[in-house]
Amino acid sequence: MSDAPHDTANRQRKVIHIDMDAFYASVEQRDDPDLRGKPVAVGGSEARGVVAAASYEARKFGVHSAMPSITAKRKCPDLIFVRPRFDVYKAVSQQIREIFAEYTPLIEPLSLDEAYLDVTENLKGMDIATEIALEIRAKIKAATGLNASAGISYNKFLAKMASDLNKPNGQAVITPKNGPVFVEALPVKKFHGVGPATAEKMNRLGIETGADLKARSLEFLIDHFGKSGPYFHGIARGIDDRQVKPNRVRKSVGAEDTFKVDIHSFDPAWEGMRPLIEKVWTYCDANEISAKTVTLKVKYDNFTQITRSKTTAMPFGSYAVLEDAVNSLLRTIFPVSRGIRLLGVTLSSLEGKAAEREPPQLLLFT
Repeated sequence: MSDAPHDTANRQRKVIHIDMDAFYASVEQRDDPDLRGKPVAVGGSEARGVVAAASYEARKFGVHSAMPSITAKRKCPDLIFVRPRFDVYKAVSQQIREIFAEYTPLIEPLSLDEAYLDVTENLKGMDIATEIALEIRAKIKAATGLNASAGISYNKFLAKMASDLNKPNGQAVITPKNGPVFVEALPVKKFHGVGPATAEKMNRLGIETGADLKARSLEFLIDHFGKSGPYFHGIARGIDDRQVKPNRVRKSVGAEDTFKVDIHSFDPAWEGMRPLIEKVWTYCDANEISAKTVTLKVKYDNFTQITRSKTTAMPFGSYAVLEDAVNSLLRTIFPVSRGIRLLGVTLSSLEGKAAEREPPQLLLFT
C-alpha cells in the first residue's frame, strides 16, 4: 500500500498483520515428514483432551482449535494427534520476530503466531507496505520453512481482516478508499473483536452487516454496548485509531463461549468449561505467564451476568490445580433457576515476561 491523501497532516499509516498458517500443526508437519499432507491435531487425544491447533487437512473435516478431542476424532477418524512442543513453537516465534525487527521496532505480538507491525516509518526505507509484507513472508519461509499470510491496511482492524482474505500463504490489502466499502458489506459476526454474544445482540437489534452498524448513531451504540460503542462506531466507517503498541501491560487472559442450547445442570456446564480452561492455560504456558486469580463468568438466558473469583497466594502451578479451582467455582452456582447461555474463564494477577505485552482483547472463540 502506497501513501495516500489523509484527513490529517500525518502520513497515511501503514499497518501489516502477519498471521502464521496453522502454526503449531505446520511446525509438526515440518519436523515430521510422515505428517505432511495428513490431518493433524496438536493436543491431547484422551477423552478430556482439547485441540490446540489443526492442520488445513484436518480443517476440511470441520476440526478446529478449542474443539474437544473426542469430537474432532469423530469428525475425522484418521486424525493424527500430536502432543504440543511449546519450547519449539517459542523458538520459531522468536525467529519470526527477529525478522519483523529488521523492518520496524513497532511490533505488537498478539500470540506466538501473529503480530501487528507499523511500517509507516520503516527501517528499510521502503514506500510500499505490500512489498514489505512480501519480503517478510519470503524471509519467514526461508528461515523456518513455514507459510505466513498477511493483511495490509491503514489501521489495525482492517489489517487483521485482510490477513484472512487469502489464507493460507497469501496476502491482501485494504486501501483507504476501499476500507469503508469493505466494512459495509461484511457481516458483523465476522468482525474481529465482535464475539458471538455481541454479534447475537447486534442481530437482535437489527444489525447484521457493517452497513447496519454504520446506520446506528454513536449514542445508540454507547447506550447498548457501553465503552465499546465508540469503537464500533469507528470501525463501521473503516476508522480505527488504535496504535501498534509494542509494550502494553497485560492485565488478563480469558476465553468464553456462548452455547447453542441453554445449560441447566452441572455436567454439561463442566463439559463446556473444559475447552476454555485448556485455552487460557495453553496460552499462558506457551507465553510463560502465571496467574494468581481466576474468575468464572456466567451469563444467564435473561442476559444477567455474575462472576465468581478465587485468588491464591502463589500462582497456579499446574493445569490440574487451575482446573480444580474452576470446578469449585462452577459448583457454587448450582442448582440454577435459569438456563446458562454463556460461560467464561479469565486469569489475572499475571506474572512473567510475556505479561508485559497485551493483545488488544481477550482470547475469544466459538
